[in-house]
Amino acid sequence: MLELYRGPLDVDSIFSSWQKWGKDKNFGAFITFVGTVREEEGIEALSFDVYEPILKKWFDDWQERANEKGAYLKMAHSIGDVPVHTSSYMAAVFSPKRRVALELIEDFVEDFKASAPIWKYDVVNGERVYARDRSQKIKGSGLLDI
Repeated sequence: MLELYRGPLDVDSIFSSWQKWGKDKNFGAFITFVGTVREEEGIEALSFDVYEPILKKWFDDWQERANEKGAYLKMAHSIGDVPVHTSSYMAAVFSPKRRVALELIEDFVEDFKASAPIWKYDVVNGERVYARDRSQKIKGSGLLDI
């Protein structure tokens, strides 16, 4: 399940609901990743824009890969401003076996960073500044060659 929230994530609430869901489904492994906004270079927050149709397709493709291994993915991400020391991203893998979950969480989080259609901005002195130096070109983006 892909969940999008305005502002910072309520990590405790999301974790608790995911944990209950996994317990109810009888999964033996529940592995999470939580991304927290760090205080660096004078930023007050990060701000995120999300292109939902492509993000949903990207997530659905990953869900299919996980399901082929008997696993299930969940992800939560923020839209808009997320102050330092709060969370903008959570991911989880549920699996009957820990090895599958451990491998999937690493691959999923790394591909998220490289491929998800989410644009990040620094917030400095109340202004949004595109974080170009920490952004990656999304595979397949750009102008088409004719």
